[in-house]
Amino acid sequence: MYSQLIQFIRKTFKIENDFIPLHEPRFIGNEKKYVLDAIDSTFISSVGEYVTKFEKMMCDITGAKHCIATVNGTNSLHLSLILAGVKPEDEVLTQALTFIATANSISYANATPHFVDVDKETLGMSPKKLGEYLTEIAELRNGECYNKITNKRISACVPMHSFGIPLDIEELVNVCNKYNITIVEDAAESLGSYYNGKHTGTFGLLGVFSFNGNKTVTAGGGGAIITNNDVIAKRAKHLSTQAKIAHKWEYKHDEIGYNYRMPNLNAAMVCAQLEQLPAYIESKRELSDLYFEFLKDNQDIKLIREQANTKSNYWLNALILKNREARDNFLKETNEAGIMTRPIWTLMNKLTMFKDCPKSDLSNSEWLEDRVVNITSSVRV
Repeated sequence: MYSQLIQFIRKTFKIENDFIPLHEPRFIGNEKKYVLDAIDSTFISSVGEYVTKFEKMMCDITGAKHCIATVNGTNSLHLSLILAGVKPEDEVLTQALTFIATANSISYANATPHFVDVDKETLGMSPKKLGEYLTEIAELRNGECYNKITNKRISACVPMHSFGIPLDIEELVNVCNKYNITIVEDAAESLGSYYNGKHTGTFGLLGVFSFNGNKTVTAGGGGAIITNNDVIAKRAKHLSTQAKIAHKWEYKHDEIGYNYRMPNLNAAMVCAQLEQLPAYIESKRELSDLYFEFLKDNQDIKLIREQANTKSNYWLNALILKNREARDNFLKETNEAGIMTRPIWTLMNKLTMFKDCPKSDLSNSEWLEDRVVNITSSVRV
């Protein structure tokens, strides 16, 4: 049934018979040179010139004032929630339709994920539905937002730009500002994506990115926190280095900290990768255009595309099938043909550890869970 699309993918990637992964890294620049340079310097851990260089490059790319390099995106989000003032027993609003790292990070902060719905067009948190929901369940008490049903403080909101597609973040900020809810953007998948000309991750108090092996650019493992707040940036670096007070030889720590700093070896690799970012995104956007042209007259498959006034990095191209049966048939046929495809995530509220968490109406999320698949999206070079 999907043989024409399978043939199109093989032709587009110029791979006739071999297995085609969902997304694999490309190493075509200075990766080996920089990594060997880091080894020769003997600074291979979390102190080294490439860590500093990486943080500066991220500031230049995103327009943020500060960047703090971290071990991975999950650690970045966990630390950002602490920096945003999330306390144990708080509730943190986030999407039910997200990768589990988002919900796990909230749990690491000893807070409770509170799941809300997304928009079908972006797969990201819906400002309209969130606004309507907060009108029902939230109230301000001494300037802080509380859930009237659970009597717990709602201290933060973590929206995610799914697959690099920017959600309606400006309107979401407006909704959260009415309730004094701090936004921490999960921009893990959206490096190189923009909303109204402004980079994702820069709309909230903090934004986080991932440089896992399957991301647009990779450090093998790695993450980053960005912020424009001087005080928060300083504390982020302090907490991510075990909260150690600077001294030439003494070991003094003033609070519970974390071993969350990115090693110089990983930073060396990602610096080389970031040099290729414009070319990588150009390739990925061209690929999405090719998919769009091929599928534009198909009544059974819809390609999810960026909305007006946004620019997506198209990290992973996402299709919407007619129903769950069609989705399952698509996954079976493509994978059996040697082309890796994957369904979207199981909704967080359906997982055992999060099944009792508070949630809003999730009708859009449930509709998308039944229909969305990711298809081959590697950079073509």
